[in-house]
Amino acid sequence: QVQLVESGGGLVQAGGSLRLSCAASGRTFRTYAMGWFRQAPGRERNLVAGINWSSGSTYNADSVKGRFTISRDVAKNTVFLQMNSLKPEDTAIYYCSAQCRRPGEYDCWGQGTQVIVSS
Repeated sequence: QVQLVESGGGLVQAGGSLRLSCAASGRTFRTYAMGWFRQAPGRERNLVAGINWSSGSTYNADSVKGRFTISRDVAKNTVFLQMNSLKPEDTAIYYCSAQCRRPGEYDCWGQGTQVIVSS
């Protein structure tokens, strides 16, 4: 059984920073890529940033380019999301996800961590 456990969410003022972490565990864990999604109340869940597990190449949504950075520690099966210059519109539940069974499909999910950015 694969588990993804997020940490690092919280309340921060606009312009501040947070660093999210997601540790993957499980005897059968393997992944092609990992990513961070977010979902605000009443809105769809969207991909914010992703990282190819072998190459380290990254993707960032336009809304976070220049502010958020995704990185990984392969040895620890951990992915990070460094969030700088946070805005109130970044307020959401942030979910860690992994492409466990096939490339291109996020099918392993964490429980989510709340990020609230106050103005």
